[in-house]
Amino acid sequence: MKIFQHRYESPEGYLHHRAPYLMVEQVVSISDTNVVTQKQLSGEEFFITGHFPGAPILPGAMMQEMSTQSGGILIAAQYNPMQDYNTSDPNHNAFALGVLVKVMKARFRGFARPGQLLTAEVVLNEQIGNLFDFSGTLRADDAIIMQNQFQLTNIPSSSLTGR
Repeated sequence: MKIFQHRYESPEGYLHHRAPYLMVEQVVSISDTNVVTQKQLSGEEFFITGHFPGAPILPGAMMQEMSTQSGGILIAAQYNPMQDYNTSDPNHNAFALGVLVKVMKARFRGFARPGQLLTAEVVLNEQIGNLFDFSGTLRADDAIIMQNQFQLTNIPSSSLTGR
């Protein structure tokens, strides 16, 4: 696998997402068709504290979101339509990269709990114009807890802001 030399130190360099909704803490590797990311679950995340009291687990929607954000990192790193991508200034970016448009399937196979290390591996299956088809696998420690297939697209940033 060809490893991309990270242009940015953190996922925030690739994504519009910010805490508390940022699901990726570390980009492990990027190639033309593959990205591996990680997040350590602390249990203090807003989406875990009430899901469920006495038995905290990561919601399935947040598992999907980690896959989606990982795919967005791959798009921003390898298939970015802009020469200069500055996520710190939302008015600067002509495109919103990696917007979720479809989840074809998601299979949940287990749970993630506070203290576990999440690893997402997302593979680009096909690109047609601004549409990207991905498959993902999410692990908690080494156990597979979710597999999915989804599509992301690049859209004008003005579509998000309504301007």
